[in-house]
Amino acid sequence: MSTSNVPSRWRKSSHSGPEGGECVEVANLAALIGVRDSKDPNGPQLTISPAAWAVFTRDVKGNAHDLP
Repeated sequence: MSTSNVPSRWRKSSHSGPEGGECVEVANLAALIGVRDSKDPNGPQLTISPAAWAVFTRDVKGNAHDLP
């Protein structure tokens, strides 16, 4: 985990409501993927490799992280 100050275009899921509830934003940060809390855009960022992001999003789409 690290932070990055690389300028980027952050985006939020199209499934997020207009009130901006509990959402995360993602961005391509050069060779990493950035993840941050949409309510705190100046707060900390999690950065992960594109390969790890691909595994995570595949697992989410496959319901691998659903609670019992």
